[in-house]
Amino acid sequence: MRRRSPFASRLVRTGDASGTPALESDLRDAILTGDQQPGTPIPIDEVAAFFGVSPIPVREALKTLLAEGLVEHRPHIGYSVAKLTFGEFRELYDVRQALESAALRAAAGAADAGHVQEVRAVHAQLGVAIERGDDRAYDAAARRFHLALIAASGMQRLVKMYESAWNITEPARPMSRVPDHDRAALHADHERMVAAFVARDAATLIAESDGHYARLRTAIGRFADDPECFADHA
Repeated sequence: MRRRSPFASRLVRTGDASGTPALESDLRDAILTGDQQPGTPIPIDEVAAFFGVSPIPVREALKTLLAEGLVEHRPHIGYSVAKLTFGEFRELYDVRQALESAALRAAAGAADAGHVQEVRAVHAQLGVAIERGDDRAYDAAARRFHLALIAASGMQRLVKMYESAWNITEPARPMSRVPDHDRAALHADHERMVAAFVARDAATLIAESDGHYARLRTAIGRFADDPECFADHA
């Protein structure tokens, strides 16, 4: 019996009560959770068989994910999980920093008690993930933390752009490659960001965010030549 491909073997089907598969959502989740390494081929026929559909809706879903930057397509070869060069990865961090800085300025002045409670709660989840050495939980909590900070801005279009930029870097699972001492320093940045957010101190919040991104660039630079993570520069 033929073994399923690495991509198909890690798929999870959700769907609604009628049994209709949530094809696009499930494929996106499979990539964003880091279960599918960058460059992993996506066999359309196997994916279609897993979801019990024809190849046509699979191709349509993959076209959407292609537009989102989560997959790539090569003529006569097919679809695969997107694999960025390190330069492209760094560029997306620059985009995230610029968007986050703009949102934080507004968020610091607009945050209410509910926003503060959410930021503190997610920051606590980050601490628990670090204590447990749970890379996946840390990845998920870090994403929620930064989104919670900028959500208070009320800038919904900006938040969507920010989330999209974050999504494209997610398959590489960068935080799973960061050593413990760098992770601890990044978490200390988060703690200072929480303090500035609670104090509604926009200038300090943005300065801490900028310092955080500088530290992130140094941390990910340590594995810039990892072929499992990044595509060749050529």
